[in-house]
Amino acid sequence: MRQDRTEQNQQALDTFLAGVERRAFLMARTATGQSEEALDLVQDAMLAFVRGYGKRPEEEWGALFHRVMQNRIRDWYRRHKVRSRWRVWFGGEAADDRREDPIQTAPDPAMPDPARTLESSDVGDALIEAVEALPLRQQQAFILRTLEGLDVAQTAAAMGCSAGSVKTHLSRAMQALRKKLKDHWP
Repeated sequence: MRQDRTEQNQQALDTFLAGVERRAFLMARTATGQSEEALDLVQDAMLAFVRGYGKRPEEEWGALFHRVMQNRIRDWYRRHKVRSRWRVWFGGEAADDRREDPIQTAPDPAMPDPARTLESSDVGDALIEAVEALPLRQQQAFILRTLEGLDVAQTAAAMGCSAGSVKTHLSRAMQALRKKLKDHWP
């Protein structure tokens, strides 16, 4: 009987993690701007979540997972900031001095007409760019409330702040997004 409960809990945990994996990756990639770093952050967050909170009630998992994910993103920002300082100090490139890879920017003959692709992706690209430009706390509030669909209390628990702070960050994020996306806003 105990083994059946353990198996059911494991299946529920697997289903939960499979359901949040893609969205967590998008959240981390938006925050870091790098797919490889985002994958590492999601993997670390999932492992930490399973170790620390896997035995908690299933209804608590959403807010707990997002709290772990946001902590991992904050930790990444701290490490990134320190590394950038050291690189600049020792005469290397700053992490923000990214150079484009010529192979990545070469045209692909198998791709559809660039004009049509550009028209269809303009709004999505503009939104992603605008969200990436937001301060971290505004990014978190916007993503957790609008894309993840968490309520104010769950978002506050995930971000580690008060409900009022969530509302303030979300309001500021929405104002900034409206201003940046005014050409695309109906």
